[in-house]
Amino acid sequence: MQKWIVALGLSASLSACGYEAGQAVDSGTFGNATLNNIQMSNGERSFVQALGERFAREVPNQVNFAFDSAQLDPSARQILAEQANWIRQFPEVRFRVYGHTDLVGSNAYNKSLGLRRAQAVVAYLASQGISRSRLEALVSFGETRPVIQTSNRDRRNRRTVTEVSGVAGGRGQLLDGRYAEVIYRDYIRSAEPASTLSVDTRATGFEQQ
Repeated sequence: MQKWIVALGLSASLSACGYEAGQAVDSGTFGNATLNNIQMSNGERSFVQALGERFAREVPNQVNFAFDSAQLDPSARQILAEQANWIRQFPEVRFRVYGHTDLVGSNAYNKSLGLRRAQAVVAYLASQGISRSRLEALVSFGETRPVIQTSNRDRRNRRTVTEVSGVAGGRGQLLDGRYAEVIYRDYIRSAEPASTLSVDTRATGFEQQ
């Protein structure tokens, strides 16, 4: 006579990608949330500052342009898609896009060109599902803040920079001191999309008598 010991295994199978909570958000500084929380409560640090530093660290915050152009090339669109994915994690945060040019051309023309570049970025982020109300302002510095000091054409100067600018709906005071809560929410969401719960029944061994 044989007695089969059958185990009923409940396994939560994630998607084919094998999502695990935290795998996409912990860059080695996850434990700093408590320190940030304390600093914000003490007024030494703000929610906007902390999120701004994290945004600049985790995704490319600028895209570059061809000479005398405000058209987004494939590389720029890829970077902006990464920005949009990051921005969607924080519905309470607003962003500002700064437009820049190189030093070729007049100041007036370059300020207009920088603005058109910023507008192109905002339009693309909006196409990725980011509300325009969260893109706080379109700002052009034109040729006044070059990365490289040269009067020649230089792609590095022809850019936009996306930065965290504030908190939607005046919630800054509410969120300061609660950075750890926001990061924990981010940690939990990193495991999404949640999978269905599957039941796995299989024999794990047997006993003979």
